[in-house]
Amino acid sequence: MLSRAILLLCIMFMLTGCVQRSQKSQLELYMDAQATVNNFAGTVLVTKNDTVLLKKAYGLANKEWQIKNTIDTKFSLASVSKQFTAVAILQLVEQGLLSLDDNLSKYYPDFPNTNLITVKMLLTHNSGVSNDCEDVFSSNRKMHRDSVVHYVLNKPLLFEPGTQTAYSNEGYYLLTTLVEKASGIRFSTYMQKYIFDKTNMLNSGISNNDSVILKMAKPYYMVDGAYVQNPYVNWDYNIGLDGVYATIDDLYAWSKYLFDETTLLSEKSKQQMFTPYNAENFGYGVLVNPFYNHGRNLVGHDGGFYGSQTSFNKFVDDDVFIAVLSNNGSPSYLIAYALAAIVFDKEVELPYKHIEVSIDPKLFTTYVGEYEDVKIHVRNNELYYSHHNIKLIPESDTKFFRSDNPNRTIEFVVDAEGKASRIIVSKAGVPEVKYRN
Repeated sequence: MLSRAILLLCIMFMLTGCVQRSQKSQLELYMDAQATVNNFAGTVLVTKNDTVLLKKAYGLANKEWQIKNTIDTKFSLASVSKQFTAVAILQLVEQGLLSLDDNLSKYYPDFPNTNLITVKMLLTHNSGVSNDCEDVFSSNRKMHRDSVVHYVLNKPLLFEPGTQTAYSNEGYYLLTTLVEKASGIRFSTYMQKYIFDKTNMLNSGISNNDSVILKMAKPYYMVDGAYVQNPYVNWDYNIGLDGVYATIDDLYAWSKYLFDETTLLSEKSKQQMFTPYNAENFGYGVLVNPFYNHGRNLVGHDGGFYGSQTSFNKFVDDDVFIAVLSNNGSPSYLIAYALAAIVFDKEVELPYKHIEVSIDPKLFTTYVGEYEDVKIHVRNNELYYSHHNIKLIPESDTKFFRSDNPNRTIEFVVDAEGKASRIIVSKAGVPEVKYRN
């Protein structure tokens, strides 16, 4: 006869298995709906305690040839690439070849204000270096690497370095040049030798303008309701801030080395990387406990550049890893947020088609008001959410979806007197209640 302790242990394992099976089913239902209803294309991986809860590919890697995405499809990571750049910098710091307190004037003495900017400021987006780089980093075919540095460093700073925070892609491009100066080799060579090879990321690399990359997803984005091809991207410059490509399995391998091993970085360096340094919660190449963390310890980053939309999330204390990679502009960050909610046993509504209906505009006056940080107002006999350009489109008398993103809905909860006392704000199916002020 089993002892009471062993019996309780068996029951606990059975219950854990049931919970995981339920979560697996919910995760798969949710993503199947995202693919069917919202045309999600890409790959998704959700793990907990190294158990795979969901790993699946959806949609097309190439629309012209109708080639499907698979688990081993490679995706451009967009700004998820920044954490790789940060690790390279920290490795060179550990070797004594760089210092976080180095001023840029040590490497670029002939440019204005470089004596005020440190390596650490570039990592944490506190440098004041601007972010209006899209023309340079996407379509410009004429500039060479040195002229890009000249272009960036000769522009006026947004603020005195170290006094404010502003996200800077250009700052992360400058970090790639520091990796090259400190290591003596090209950034792509460094990343392959000291990052990808060390972490067994066999299907990853740095994008360039010439190489044929097998099983690489082609990105598309939506214009006027139709998918179009991504514009030309010059990968000579769009690195450090972007540029890494990987499969979903390689990202998981990366997460294991980054969080669980000391092969890449010492514990001291990892602690520095995963510390928030400003009100925006920027660490080095990552966000630490951002507002969408579900009240848990989250280290992650999202990326978005035209059709490439990505999300990397490690819930450290829960040992939950979630990655969403898309090549058709799907909102990966919102999808990852919903998948995390399912893992943490929160209520999540499945995606569905939002259909506009006609309702009496007189109802709008009962909804106008402030609900915590959300303001609802009427303009030209239509209901608007917070900003004048976000119209709320009715799908019932009380529920509306946003004109800019149907994955976000607002539902008014009306009291006995017909007045809205609170709203339910839903992002990708995850509800949040906000009460009228």
